[in-house]
Amino acid sequence: MLVVEDEPIAAAAHTAYVRRVPGFTVVGAVHTGRDALRTLAAEAVDLVLLDMHLPDGHGLDVVRAMRAQGQLADVVAVTSARDLEVVRAAVSLGVVQYLLKPFVFTTLRDRLEGYHAFRERTGGREQIATQGEVDEVMAGVRHATTNPLPKGLAEEVWGRVLQTVRERGAASATEVADAVGVARVTARRYLEHLAESGLATRSSRHTGNGRPEVEYRWNPAGAAGRHTAS
Repeated sequence: MLVVEDEPIAAAAHTAYVRRVPGFTVVGAVHTGRDALRTLAAEAVDLVLLDMHLPDGHGLDVVRAMRAQGQLADVVAVTSARDLEVVRAAVSLGVVQYLLKPFVFTTLRDRLEGYHAFRERTGGREQIATQGEVDEVMAGVRHATTNPLPKGLAEEVWGRVLQTVRERGAASATEVADAVGVARVTARRYLEHLAESGLATRSSRHTGNGRPEVEYRWNPAGAAGRHTAS
């Protein structure tokens, strides 16, 4: 697999995630579309984990350039954008998976395992006998098998909480509640899960009224080396 991600910390995290999934090898991590195309021309790559927003262009333009050059590697698109038109364009270009940032290890793992099952089922075969076999093959590459969050936590809110802490570097439950638009007690539940997952560390922050509050600080090492709820 080739990892294409412009943020060095995110690239390191994604590379570490992929290396933990049996059956996958990372040939490299690059930060621009130009370097991605150069690497694809020089290395045998079956799958590309491709960020959609790169410093030298959009990820979908990289996919178009890949196909124009005869590069047949499959693509897992990664983006923080929620633009439905981008999703539709990705599907039309043959992107096999679409991941919204921020995501946790289990989310990527489930999709890679589905892709691996797809390759295992189709490797060495020229024909499929029945509609049931077609459905089984396509389900493997398209379907996420598990929800990585504990009961009662929503994926959408979790993503916004994780992104808030990662972008700020550190935040309290009050700050996250204000940023995400949820109650403080709700924000604290998500932040506690963040800390228990190793993606953040807890510390005391002294406030003006003399009463300390809990601060949750983003942990890049935990993001690269641990997973959540798995």
